[in-house]
Amino acid sequence: MIYSENRVSSRKGLIFFLFAGITAVLLLSSCGKSMTKLLKNPDPAYKLRMAEQFFVKKQYAKAQQVYEDIMPYYKTTPEFQDIYYKYAYCAYNQADYMNAENLFKSFLEIFPNSPKAEEMDYMRAYSYYKQSPKAELDQTATIKAMGMLQTFINTHPGSTRIKEANAIIDQCRAKMETKDYKSAQLYYDLGQFRAAGVAFTELLNDFPESMRADEYKLMIIKSYYRFAEMSVEEKKLERFEQVVNECYEFQDRFPDSKLKKEAESFLNLSQSTIKILNNEQTKTPA
Repeated sequence: MIYSENRVSSRKGLIFFLFAGITAVLLLSSCGKSMTKLLKNPDPAYKLRMAEQFFVKKQYAKAQQVYEDIMPYYKTTPEFQDIYYKYAYCAYNQADYMNAENLFKSFLEIFPNSPKAEEMDYMRAYSYYKQSPKAELDQTATIKAMGMLQTFINTHPGSTRIKEANAIIDQCRAKMETKDYKSAQLYYDLGQFRAAGVAFTELLNDFPESMRADEYKLMIIKSYYRFAEMSVEEKKLERFEQVVNECYEFQDRFPDSKLKKEAESFLNLSQSTIKILNNEQTKTPA
């Protein structure tokens, strides 16, 4: 009895699944036919009204199709600016940021004196920011976004968007810092201590005001200390002396750092090693 009921339930589920699938296909087919019919309509004014409806309803793919279709007709009319404006946003709202950036750029070239020019200039830079990947990946888009946002700030000093633009630049810089930090730390973790020392030095030079600046300086000390430890005997003295110099720079630059004691420990270790190396050289017969 139970087996029979299960079979009936399974059949009902299968029938429902098939019906839902067929319904979806029919709806898609119907939508496709209605769009084809709309695009074939010879009345551009009607198409524009439909495109506006699609845009308001956030059906951006449909709006984009219709706007693109009617652009040639409206290219020399007053309506063209608004059509192109919304056409660009259709791409943006579908997360097609590369195409959106190109369209915002084109809008500025076609309508340089438009009241919307400032907005388009900002959105072009913002579209690059939206293409910025996670910190581990190539940051070309992030660098481009930072440059374009800074240009926007310089060319629109009175804009209400400056505060947001500065905030985004700070976010981009933080991402760049994270990427460079992870690269430097990877060198250290792989035992490539000289490369780690160079990478952490560049990181500190690029982000001198970072909240982690003292941490980066300590990593420079640790990297060069390990590099000195692993060096051949004739190179150890000068490399431990480099560590000592880095420790003194830490003390001068970060006198109140919580990492000060750890830096001092490397200073003491390096100075002790230098004394031993100097004594060994003195004892070595000429």
